[in-house]
Amino acid sequence: MEKIYFKDLANYYNQEIEISGFVDKIRDLQYVQFIVLRDSSDKIQVTIEKNEENQELNQIVSALTKESTVCVKGVIYEQPKVKLRGMECIPTSIEVTSKSEEELPIDLLDYNNKSNQELRLDNRFLDLRTDRNYLIFKSQTIAEMAMREYWVNHNFIEIHSPKILGTASESGAEVFSLEYFGKTVYLAQSPQFYKQMAMAAGFNNVFEIGPVFRAENSHTAYHATEFTSVDCEMSWIKSHHDVMDLEEAVLINVMKRLKETVGEEFQNVFKKEVNIPEVAFPRIPFAEAKKIIQENYKYIGEKEHDFDRKEEELICLYAKKKLGSEFVFVIDYPFEARPFYHMLDENGLTKSFDLLYRGIEITTGAQREHRYDILVAQALEKGLTKESLDFYFNFFRYGVPPHGGYGFGLNRFLMRLFDIDNIRDVSFLYRGPNRVNP
Repeated sequence: MEKIYFKDLANYYNQEIEISGFVDKIRDLQYVQFIVLRDSSDKIQVTIEKNEENQELNQIVSALTKESTVCVKGVIYEQPKVKLRGMECIPTSIEVTSKSEEELPIDLLDYNNKSNQELRLDNRFLDLRTDRNYLIFKSQTIAEMAMREYWVNHNFIEIHSPKILGTASESGAEVFSLEYFGKTVYLAQSPQFYKQMAMAAGFNNVFEIGPVFRAENSHTAYHATEFTSVDCEMSWIKSHHDVMDLEEAVLINVMKRLKETVGEEFQNVFKKEVNIPEVAFPRIPFAEAKKIIQENYKYIGEKEHDFDRKEEELICLYAKKKLGSEFVFVIDYPFEARPFYHMLDENGLTKSFDLLYRGIEITTGAQREHRYDILVAQALEKGLTKESLDFYFNFFRYGVPPHGGYGFGLNRFLMRLFDIDNIRDVSFLYRGPNRVNP
């Protein structure tokens, strides 16, 4: 028998049906008892009069605890006087399918209390039992669906690259190593090399949504040691602007689908609108962006060749106020701040970009260097050895199209979409330097 979701109960007025859910609230009064049940879709009030006929039901409700699960058989009635959705269920039977302990380790609704954040993470299975958290992960599902929808409709195919690598995918210290049958291997920091291998294989356009791992001993609100990365790569491009055109189109599709699907819930739960971009995402060269920040906000960043967090916030503020966009591309970064495989222009700047959204970088992308000799030379300039990346360089020895792509931080996007200040709250189960459980 298929479960009837509470959001659909208006279709069952005056019918006896079976519903199941968590006990959200209990009111045991002198002459009547009320239970508010919830499932992932909505809530419903169950009303039980106290009388001889209902004695067995009354005893069940009197012994019931919040957060228990129950199966109720009863009739759904339209009741305009009932504040909760103008309907109620009058039960004929109540089965307690699991009984919760009386004392919960956390207050489910006290999610803004920063002092008990670690305790909430310890009990994440309870922490997730709220409308707001369900909506976050429902929106994540819609966002991924909308990206896949756009890519599949534009001749992209999905790949699943390995997460155990013989060579670190981005070099540097931010890599997890592990013992693998007597030798050292690494967890993937990104699917970058394998996306490019797909270009060399003639796959034309690919995408992947999957976990990546960064050994950053960072305790900021924006970092995690394991997170979901959304990656795509496309062939036959003329410049990094082609990649930006793609990402802009993909994200507009995402925002449209979110507004269509969860816009009303978003307003009800978070009291916010899902804003569909109305202007083209601005594209500001890195050097110009630095100048804008210094001239308009009298701030000089900590990094000469990159942006710090404050600069990200300020350039987004400028883009919103002056250019009418919550999204802004910062383009043409110096080679010092970028990986060896980014293509350089005639001025020695990378054909690369970051996409910033509401004060935080959510994407890094670029046109890749596909010419073998130049690629090897750039790697050597970065202090890498040809031998350590021989398998990767091999992709470029037998013909490969001009190509580029980007990596999109899904969790950071959700942070800004919901105006949440910590990546832990938009991760199903957060992983950081001090947290590997539950």
